[in-house]
Amino acid sequence: MVVDASVALKWFFAEEDSERADELAKREPNLRAPALLLTEVANALWRLHRRGLLERDVAMTILREAPRYFREIANAGPLLGRALDIALAFDHPVYDCLYVALAERRGERLVTADRRLLKRFEATPLASRLVALSDWRPDLE
Repeated sequence: MVVDASVALKWFFAEEDSERADELAKREPNLRAPALLLTEVANALWRLHRRGLLERDVAMTILREAPRYFREIANAGPLLGRALDIALAFDHPVYDCLYVALAERRGERLVTADRRLLKRFEATPLASRLVALSDWRPDLE
């Protein structure tokens, strides 16, 4: 399965569906993400630190720990053409479409907590590639 930063951040912060994200990580040893995920996680950590909600050392530790959840952190380069094609077809940012492109390329599903992403693709041919974290069950693997 492919996961995006909206799921990865839940491994480190108690928020809605964090327990489900933890269960996903425990049950799925072959998680994948494009390398962009680490940039998105780092940016979220920066925002939290900037607002005084996260100490620098904790942010650095989380960034170092995040890759251990993944079997593959895929180079985004080979995915960019397809991600742009998806973005143009469905009027959605390329960075989100990288996750969709990786799921499509690997023949897997993208698990996300990003409601905007789910909404954008809900009535499209790519809808079957996406699953809301809140709907994820082990039998979807």
